[in-house]
Amino acid sequence: MRIWYRVANLDAARAFYRDALGFTETFVDEDERWASLDRDETEIALGESPEPPSEEDAVATIDVDDVKGERERLAAAGVEVGTVLELHGAMRVLDVFDPDGNRIQLTEEVS
Repeated sequence: MRIWYRVANLDAARAFYRDALGFTETFVDEDERWASLDRDETEIALGESPEPPSEEDAVATIDVDDVKGERERLAAAGVEVGTVLELHGAMRVLDVFDPDGNRIQLTEEVS
């Protein structure tokens, strides 16, 4: 599955997904201003656009081993993060926002 995000600054978005969230860049088209990055089973495509993201845009969900630890690490790095929510003892969820305000959810299954 590929998730497309509109971003205002392709270079800043590429750095965020690569450096903060651990994605691997697989393709960049400097002329058309878009890039593709992978992390495990998740592929994110970033397209530079003057249009800001909206509430209806896609949300990527990324499985992690420790949502609380990721929240601390990302907050310390200056990334906009929400509050860790626990869903009925089954899953922890954290909203993370890229430099353009696109929402990404980090999830952790709780045994």
